[in-house]
Amino acid sequence: MDIRRPSDCELKEVLLLSPQAVFDGTLGEVKPTIEKVKSLMEPLLEKGSYYLIATENGKIIGWILLGASKDQFTDKMNGFIYELFVKEEFRGNGVSKLLMRTAIDQLRLNGYSEVRLSAFAGNQAIKLYERMGFKIRTVSMSLPL
Repeated sequence: MDIRRPSDCELKEVLLLSPQAVFDGTLGEVKPTIEKVKSLMEPLLEKGSYYLIATENGKIIGWILLGASKDQFTDKMNGFIYELFVKEEFRGNGVSKLLMRTAIDQLRLNGYSEVRLSAFAGNQAIKLYERMGFKIRTVSMSLPL
């Protein structure tokens, strides 16, 4: 397996598959259009965020989107994991863990002293994040009306 930045063609493939990543990450609550995904991701990419892809035999099997985010209370800049996705047929083989480790290493090299991320309650990836040392900082709650 190889982890690296995508070519322009590979980036287009990632963006085309990102609605599925959002659907899976939100546990089926949200299935955005490609246009919506682009409207969310393109500003991040323009501000310096970037994807790392995991490939095997020349095919994309997963990716991670990393960048920076400003803490709204302290104005401190932190590394941020915006998206993590592994195609279903490749899950359970350590791809997510390797993508996370690579992203964390890159964010450390970029000078960040903290990495943050958000996940939907019930997302199986939370177990991985906790095993990697992530702790809950905030809780977002919802009341259906």
